Amino acid sequence: MYTLVSSRTGNMAFRVSRLEEGALLQEQKGYNYYSILLVTKGSGQLYEYTFQENTLLALGLYQPFQVKGDIEGVLINFHPDFFCIYQHEEEVACNGVLFNNIYALPLMQLQVDEMASLMNIVRQIEQEMSRPALAQYEVVMAFLKIFLINASRMKLERQEVVAPVGNEPFILQSLKDAIEQYYRKEHSPGYYAGLLNITPKALNKLSKTHFNRTLGHLIAERIMTEAKRELYMTAKPVKRIAFELGFNDEFYFSRFFKNNAEVSPLVYREAVGWENNA
Repeated sequence: MYTLVSSRTGNMAFRVSRLEEGALLQEQKGYNYYSILLVTKGSGQLYEYTFQENTLLALGLYQPFQVKGDIEGVLINFHPDFFCIYQHEEEVACNGVLFNNIYALPLMQLQVDEMASLMNIVRQIEQEMSRPALAQYEVVMAFLKIFLINASRMKLERQEVVAPVGNEPFILQSLKDAIEQYYRKEHSPGYYAGLLNITPKALNKLSKTHFNRTLGHLIAERIMTEAKRELYMTAKPVKRIAFELGFNDEFYFSRFFKNNAEVSPLVYREAVGWENNA
């Protein structure tokens, strides 16, 4: 295991660790850093999703997880203090692709050569971190950027491989467009069903089939994605963020946030350190 520690907070900034044969990742608590798991051997299950060897799993801030199964691989963790996916959105473009994509699975099956390419970057990171060196933070961050860019390219190449049949593509795209347009003020699944002229039951079934989430969960995740972004990137009071996201009651918003992230908005903001990026 190799770790970089933040000189400002004394906490973990970046870490890369090897998972030996038979390793189990059964932690369910969310943490204030991003996690990328490269499974090189074995199989397992993340939530209701099964995966085999040569799989990449990407988990966001305070995203609870539990991996069941005996696996080998590499686990990469990085704090937003070390690398902010929002600030580097244009140059790296992993936000909305590897992370914070509510319409896609948090995992990706890799080809053998793709896994080899990513593992080569991991080895370069490990070599850099194996001994103290000048500008080590900057070098490791550069390698992390290369890793994220390559992984994002791989994910984008797969997004349109499996397309729904019949009239479903139109409805699904219309649903995504509607959520993006109205999620700030319309939180009820029934509203979107009425907008698309489809029964709530039928729309919920489509959502579960193609997005692996209920419609209510999908809407909640979209709200949470924006709430986390606002808490991290701005100094807006929680009350204002709540109001802008369609919550008239700040305390109801705080309960909603904690139910979905396991921490309150204020704790989240303090943990990710927005003040460094204001």
